Amino acid sequence: MNSFPSLAVEEVIRSAIRNKLENYNPEPSDKPFQVRLLGKDRMALYTFIQSLNTTFGTSIYEPVAREIARQRFDSVELQAVPPKTMKVGMRRKVDEIIRRLEAADANPSRIEHNKDLRSALGAEPEAVKVRLSKIDVLLQRGNALYLVDIKTAKPNLSGFQKYKRTLLEWMGAYLEVNPSLEVFPLVAIPYNPYAPKPYNRWTLRGMLDLKHELLVAEEFWEFLGGDGSFEEVLTCFERVGIQLRAEIDSYFAKFR
Repeated sequence: MNSFPSLAVEEVIRSAIRNKLENYNPEPSDKPFQVRLLGKDRMALYTFIQSLNTTFGTSIYEPVAREIARQRFDSVELQAVPPKTMKVGMRRKVDEIIRRLEAADANPSRIEHNKDLRSALGAEPEAVKVRLSKIDVLLQRGNALYLVDIKTAKPNLSGFQKYKRTLLEWMGAYLEVNPSLEVFPLVAIPYNPYAPKPYNRWTLRGMLDLKHELLVAEEFWEFLGGDGSFEEVLTCFERVGIQLRAEIDSYFAKFR
């Protein structure tokens, strides 16, 4: 593994937490039973953690991923805007693939999807405007383009079809821009909430190609930074937590 950028990763985490503390303004909410039971300071900390969790992806995971990936990829972009048009034929092909997966008439396969979408290049060439989801992390290495959609540790079951459509639309749109690219759309889940048991992947079976379209915990961080990156990231979080513990305790003490 290349030299892991520990200092840069720690600075991202430290800055994100301090910025959150500086701008944290808990919404007024009268919870008399919880406050009497736990105290105002613990309730304030609880709501802070909830607020932090909602922004963890954009404020911490994505910039941390960028610092790590810079070591191994030619370029890294966060919240990348995908193409704004797509040909009618490509949109029809995406719809067709989704229908076949829903009916269990096909197995999810990134390789086969790539072939199917390439077969639509040039068909029904009228371009239409589309509003595709932003790409959380876009990575490029040579001719390969990796489009990463970072999800929560326990994705909603009802969202799997939407995730798959997003991956297919990204792939189709970029192939239309440059058919010579090798496009790899991915769903990334930053940690395994079931650890030490394996991630419960069966819930994603039927829509995602589990081998080629899903990265969980170690797979994601080591894809970005090489072997050992997951443990390095955890160590960075631990060091920042120890460093900021007194600041955090002091901040929430004022709520007592």
